[in-house]
Amino acid sequence: MTPSLTGKQNRFLRGLGHHLNPVVLVGKDAISQGLIDSVEEALNQHELIKIKLQEGCLLDRKEVASQLSEQTNSAVVQILGRTILLYRDSDEHKIDLPKK
Repeated sequence: MTPSLTGKQNRFLRGLGHHLNPVVLVGKDAISQGLIDSVEEALNQHELIKIKLQEGCLLDRKEVASQLSEQTNSAVVQILGRTILLYRDSDEHKIDLPKK
């Protein structure tokens, strides 16, 4: 089950994500186990990550976001152009979200 965020939490995370650089790139291979593992590792390290769809990626950006979100149990914060912002809380709670 993917976590749900309130509008306030979503806006807060979008603000934080604005200055992030993409840490995972999705290319023509689309969604492979290696890509999912990379996203998992990045989420464990950072909680909030930016994913960039390269020109070679033929899948729909919303479909990529949905699949990655489901596979990694994360929340889609934003889809803007060819960039996806994902969030998943970790045990370390690096990001202090506003209360619901």
